[in-house]
Amino acid sequence: MRKYLLTLTSVLALSSAYAQTEEKSQDAENKGSDYNKWSIELNVGQNKPNKPFAPGYFSSDQEKYFNFGGVNHFDLGARYMFNPNFGAKLDFGYDMMENQSGTTSLPFETNQYRVGFQGIANLGRIMRFETFTSRFGILAHAGLQVSRLDVKSGINNGLTEDNGGVIIGLTPQFRISNRIVLTGDFTYLSNFRQHLNWDGSRSATSNNLTGSMLNTSLGLTFYLGKNDVHADWFVLDSALKEQLDGVEKRLADVEKGLVDSDKDGVADMFDAEPNTMAGVATDTKGRTIDRNGNGIADELERYFDSKYASDKGTPGSDFDIKRLINEGYVNAYFDFTATTPTPASTDGLNFLVRYLNANPSATANVIGYADEIGSNEYNDNLSKARATKVKQILVDAGISASRLNIVANGEDNSVDKSSKEARKIVRRVTFQIK
Repeated sequence: MRKYLLTLTSVLALSSAYAQTEEKSQDAENKGSDYNKWSIELNVGQNKPNKPFAPGYFSSDQEKYFNFGGVNHFDLGARYMFNPNFGAKLDFGYDMMENQSGTTSLPFETNQYRVGFQGIANLGRIMRFETFTSRFGILAHAGLQVSRLDVKSGINNGLTEDNGGVIIGLTPQFRISNRIVLTGDFTYLSNFRQHLNWDGSRSATSNNLTGSMLNTSLGLTFYLGKNDVHADWFVLDSALKEQLDGVEKRLADVEKGLVDSDKDGVADMFDAEPNTMAGVATDTKGRTIDRNGNGIADELERYFDSKYASDKGTPGSDFDIKRLINEGYVNAYFDFTATTPTPASTDGLNFLVRYLNANPSATANVIGYADEIGSNEYNDNLSKARATKVKQILVDAGISASRLNIVANGEDNSVDKSSKEARKIVRRVTFQIK
């Protein structure tokens, strides 16, 4: 029955930890109400049509990608973020193309009006920019566009052509405030079947399949909504992260605590003595039963007494007495700061004397410990004083001092420092038979 109750308690503890984790994860998913999703984007800059052009026409130096000749590109967009990582936008663009003043291009003027629908990937959140900056971000955008090329002057003045194609680009961001962001934008646009050159003349058949243009611009993004932060910059707040980390740690502790190292039917997380020997009776907290408090389990004490009825008794063949002593089943205990064993420890020391008398070739390490209260230096000295006192008691009982070696192990921090009862367990002297 005890095992079933402990198993049920363990399962409930594990289920509780999982439930907390799931609840926190769900809270994180529902955080959509905590950030704004809509924004308006306005950009101005320069266009650079690449091809096609008729011979003698160009709008900029074809040998340079960046050749600023004035503002001739404008676009306005509305964007909606489904979550902090992905969204979509609808934008309207206008590009004016003409021969630059002072160049050798033939005169022309054309305008392109464009509508695009694009998907958005917030690379700043996907790549976790928040780990090193809270001001800089970057968006990637790509989608489809339709456009109209309108010839304003030149050989085909008044002619128009409708086109369509793809659009792709990158938008670096600098957050000025939670409402306004400064952006730069680099966008490539391609028309799949463009029959007019950018200068308005008819394109040669061999050159009319693709038109391409590069836009570079600066702009501002204005965030809309009642919340403090937009999806572009939203991350789980540090407090929630700490809570999630804490739940994960507690879950790991529960999983570890469900192990029953000493196979006594009590999980380690509930076991006051997680290293008891298999086969030795324990109570519901996994402690060996020692009703007279003399440092020897009652079950073993009855067996020891039957094998050591006299000082010259011999070890039982069916029980490894030496191993039991070495594993800490025979101890001397001490009151707080004391160097003299408690009266109840007399039986344990008497048992050790009988064993050493029965095994004259055996020697023993007398190992002293202290609890965690006090400095390391103080506890080292206290553990040594306890071991020295116990050695003297054994010598007075007739054991040769040459058979006893003092070891000062200082403080034992294996129990809860805040528990007075637990600290009693580690204020002890143990023995190692050689």
